[in-house]
Amino acid sequence: MSINFPPALIFILGSLLIPLIPGKLRSSLVITLAIGCIAYVANLTVGESLVYPFLNYDLIVMRVDKLSWIFGLIFSIVGLIGGVYGFHKEHAGEWVSALLYAGGALGVAFAGDFFTLLVFWELMAIASTILIFRGSFAQSQAAGLRYLYYHLLGGSLLLGGIILHMREGNSLAMEVLTDTSSLANWLILIGVMINAAIPPLHAWLPDSYPRASITGAVFLSAFTTKSSVYILLRLFPGWDVLIYLGVIMALYGVVYAVLANDIRGILAYHIISQVGYMVVGAGIGTEMAINGASAHAFSHILYKGVLFMGAGMVLHATARSKLTELGGLYKSMRLTFWLYMIGAFSISGFPLFNGFISKSMVVSAAGEAGHKGIYFLLLLASVGTFLHTGLKLPYFTWLGKANGPATTKRALPKNMYVGIFIGGSLCVFFGLAPQVLYNWLPYNTDFRPYNLYHLVESCQILLFTFIAFMLLRKKLAGENKGVVDTDFLYRRPAPAFQRVTVDSVNSFFGFAEKGFKKIVAGVATLGVNPLAYIPFSGEQKGEFNPDVSRPPLARGICVFILVFVALALWAF
Repeated sequence: MSINFPPALIFILGSLLIPLIPGKLRSSLVITLAIGCIAYVANLTVGESLVYPFLNYDLIVMRVDKLSWIFGLIFSIVGLIGGVYGFHKEHAGEWVSALLYAGGALGVAFAGDFFTLLVFWELMAIASTILIFRGSFAQSQAAGLRYLYYHLLGGSLLLGGIILHMREGNSLAMEVLTDTSSLANWLILIGVMINAAIPPLHAWLPDSYPRASITGAVFLSAFTTKSSVYILLRLFPGWDVLIYLGVIMALYGVVYAVLANDIRGILAYHIISQVGYMVVGAGIGTEMAINGASAHAFSHILYKGVLFMGAGMVLHATARSKLTELGGLYKSMRLTFWLYMIGAFSISGFPLFNGFISKSMVVSAAGEAGHKGIYFLLLLASVGTFLHTGLKLPYFTWLGKANGPATTKRALPKNMYVGIFIGGSLCVFFGLAPQVLYNWLPYNTDFRPYNLYHLVESCQILLFTFIAFMLLRKKLAGENKGVVDTDFLYRRPAPAFQRVTVDSVNSFFGFAEKGFKKIVAGVATLGVNPLAYIPFSGEQKGEFNPDVSRPPLARGICVFILVFVALALWAF
């Protein structure tokens, strides 16, 4: 089909209608917009573009190729799943933010120039921050501000890199960046790394996602990090540094999931781990690696959405989110447990689920490229993923000993079940029919995940991980303690920093404001009774009025003015 407008406008313009319609119709509008966006993206023709002249540049507000198309499609699908899952929500602000966020992600996916990229990049940052503010936790506001600071920093670095890139005489069009010695390229890369949550620039993710609204967390799990993966695949394929950073991510996330106690915190750390596989694929840069990273991003968005929806249902029903406060919920939340386990099986790489068909492609790409050490480290990270997301979290939430009331406080809306069911069904569908997803990938592939080697390897990892968990499950139980991450570098000195940079400034301006008010009051009173401020003038004339106040500051000002006038007359 011919391109008439960027698909991002479907969500962005639709968000403007949300406050104008009744609350019960808002969710219906979100679903309608998502269905329309899916249909529009699905019918786009690869190779088309939409270009507008701006000053001396051509803005490519939309460029369709197979890489942008597959990311645009999954971003649109998430809009539908999130809309169904949050159908019971009527708050206009949350839906406006979610639609703007989805529109920003679509805009990034189809952007063909750096200016368009930057606009949608910042739109995502602002809209996603509101979804964190909408959380019902005591720390939601503070976490949202920290999240915003991080993304403002990332956006500033991205902007600085783009400006330097243009000053070097390069085009505004987004093309592969190959010069590893260019400061501009490194600034762009670091700006993208922040959004991708690459350690040590990752602390915003496990800090903020657990404190977002229940529906907002589903959107958050899909857009920010995966749009960053898209940019890495678009601009930085073959940068070796990404291979090692990606492995660090894959291992870092699973290690910190051991320490996390909040169920959405565990899932947040596993976002970092799974995105690590995609970053490795971008760093390897071969056709198979880029295919694997794209497929895994597609799969991850689906199964991670299922996981966050399951955790959100627990939070909604029990008003609890810590493993140390949960347990014994299987009888009252049996269906939620099994729907959650679809996502758990998928992220763990079980055969017949979508995580298996995508993760194995990235791991195989590392082996084929000669990175044997990377290959085995990625397999090791798979052990940790199944251990915590597939075993620890569901066991201590649903199956283990109850650490609190084993019954739910609130009934779950039926639309939550429908939303998680749609996501889970897609996880199973693509796991059973991998060729459907493979046909959408940027490059042609003949990769076959269901061969004897991959099946035996996967079953071995899963079986031995399960045995290890059953033997060590008592030691893996969560502890009601906070996780010390790299954010301690700025959160611990934050009070002292605030006293120096904020409180002291507020005190100074508060003192100045008080002084200014006294001056204004004194001048106003002086205009009414000027003689009252000449020392002893009233008493000497027998006209002293006790009702007239004599502020010392105002008296001093009058004396100063008289002395100044006298000196001025003497000088002349």
